[in-house]
Amino acid sequence: MGIDAHAIRVLILDDSQNHAERLVSLLRNAGHATRAHRITSREDLQESLQQTWDLCLACPETSYMTAQEACQIISQAHDVPFILLTDQVDVDTRTEAMRCGMQDTVLVSADSLIVLVVKRELTNLTARRQRRIAEQSLRETEKRCQLLLDSSVDAIAYVLDGMHIYANRSYSRLFGYDDADDLAAEPMVGLIAAKDQHAFKDFLRHYATRGDQSELRCTARDSEGKEFPIMLSFSPANYDGEPCTQVVIRAETASAEFEEKLKAMASHDLVTGLFNRSWFQEQLDHISEQAVHNSQPSTLAYLSIDNFNVLQSDIGIGGSDLILADLAQILRRFFPENTLLARFSDDACSVLIEGKEPEAITAQLGELLKLVEGNLFEANGRTIQITVSIGVSCISETHPEPTLAIERAHRLAEQISQAGGNTIKVFNPLEELAQQANRGNIIALIRHTLETDGFSLQFQPVISLRGDSAEHYETILRLFNSQGEEIPSAEFYTAALESGLAMDIDRWLLAKAVKLLAQHRSKGADTRLVLSLSNASLQDPEIVQWISTLLKESRLSAEALVFQFNDAEANHYLKHAKVLAEALHSIHARIALSHFGGALNPYAILKHLPVDYVKIDDAFSRDLSTPAAVEQLKEMVTTLHGQGKLTIVSNVSSATMMPTLWQAEVNYIQGDYLQPPADSMNFNFSGE
Repeated sequence: MGIDAHAIRVLILDDSQNHAERLVSLLRNAGHATRAHRITSREDLQESLQQTWDLCLACPETSYMTAQEACQIISQAHDVPFILLTDQVDVDTRTEAMRCGMQDTVLVSADSLIVLVVKRELTNLTARRQRRIAEQSLRETEKRCQLLLDSSVDAIAYVLDGMHIYANRSYSRLFGYDDADDLAAEPMVGLIAAKDQHAFKDFLRHYATRGDQSELRCTARDSEGKEFPIMLSFSPANYDGEPCTQVVIRAETASAEFEEKLKAMASHDLVTGLFNRSWFQEQLDHISEQAVHNSQPSTLAYLSIDNFNVLQSDIGIGGSDLILADLAQILRRFFPENTLLARFSDDACSVLIEGKEPEAITAQLGELLKLVEGNLFEANGRTIQITVSIGVSCISETHPEPTLAIERAHRLAEQISQAGGNTIKVFNPLEELAQQANRGNIIALIRHTLETDGFSLQFQPVISLRGDSAEHYETILRLFNSQGEEIPSAEFYTAALESGLAMDIDRWLLAKAVKLLAQHRSKGADTRLVLSLSNASLQDPEIVQWISTLLKESRLSAEALVFQFNDAEANHYLKHAKVLAEALHSIHARIALSHFGGALNPYAILKHLPVDYVKIDDAFSRDLSTPAAVEQLKEMVTTLHGQGKLTIVSNVSSATMMPTLWQAEVNYIQGDYLQPPADSMNFNFSGE
């Protein structure tokens, strides 16, 4: 098993090896990959400190040094949280420990409290390290910014209380000064023509409260008294640690009005007239600053149209655009005029409500749900009814990250849409903590299962409808907890990706499956296995070499393997997937793409990814009771065949599907109706 990139490195000060192993086991069971070292002498501690450590757990005294001595040595040049574990904790003991530089004192028998204190200190350590990196990056960035400012062709200055504190060369030359120092004692208003000075002063006082209206046209005056039109652009800034105003000046041209129109077009979605995604995200950065500096919370709502793909297939792209335009009108009428509204994606709009927390607008959003549900939309001469799912999150002083707020709201909207939609869900930090804790337990279970070789493999036949003599099985990985209950694959793979264990799982699956396949083929069977790879393996540059070595050791041809990528993940990591697919093809392995058809332009990926098999998403075969659904499936199969792809339909659940799939000329079928996943490759292909 590979080394976890997120493993914590722990020093343990204790004479007892058993005590040290108990602490390591405690941390691992809590979901931490742990690399530990037990200190055996003062010299050993000094030598160990040549490396980087994340934590020190210490008993009060050992045969070679006390905890206070160890803490003093460590703290001289290293930032390592030091936690004292004692048999008895009182106020004096804890006070003395903290006075010596230790972070906390905990009862050695209080396992749950130890885990919580460790988690707190690791979080604090990560924050301190990130702050130091950020400070260094800030210093480097400031140097680069200063160089850019000095050499910029734009006229840029920084103004504090109306006085120049910096002006670049372009700014000085614009006003006829040879040296920027000549402007140091010059108030900016002195560079403005007398007729515009009053308007300039008023604008400078109030521009920060005018939102995006931070530009002013006026007439400037150079050092010789010559007047010329300019455009001033103001924005809050810091210079040498002082809060000030950045001023960018450009001379006005005849095309100024045209530039304004271009700017408006660049910030708006042409279909709905709402702001577009990029402009919306830019505004969120400003909202995040307000949340941090002014403790002003804002609410982000993500509105996703339920079953949008089905709607678009039914009424076409033009019809769905009409629906989106009408939905935008509803949003404009429903929310106050200054509310920030945007079309965030093909099927979703986003709303930012400043100065309010989610609890204050939940009832209002409930009214919006009813309004949308009760509205009769018109498209292509038809009356359409839709519903939306709304995920809600908060941008606040404690949760200022706008990207995280969007992800949370988007995730919630997707969850409720998949559950039926037409409802609201507000992000709850306590639920998130509970889920993280649950994922932590799963991570510990995954690590234990990998270490004990405890995963279970099952095989489901993939059956040819077109006379292919080769036998195909899809390999399915199962994970069970200590009570024998199966953990859903989506749940444990999510935890594995978060903890850096997904690649280890992929390699375990490959190694086990190749070994079993080699044994099975040695009996004369022409069997191929379909093996799914996670996005961790898509990004692993060494995976193909590892697979080649594995196949040589097993004396198995790569032609017996079909490596399967998830369509959504392959799209997200398309460059990596393309390189990997081409490399696997070079060793004569085959490639399959699963869950195909969910993207807006599903065939685009096939121009870049050299796949042999395409497994059509269940949404296209789940209900074949209508002529439209059957025709849609047939059209997709025909298009894929035209591109030289073999098609697979999975989740075949009844005999009634078989004639339709045959008539649609699907190449392969798979599902519990034919045979549920089994512990061995024992399906009778010749009997079908």
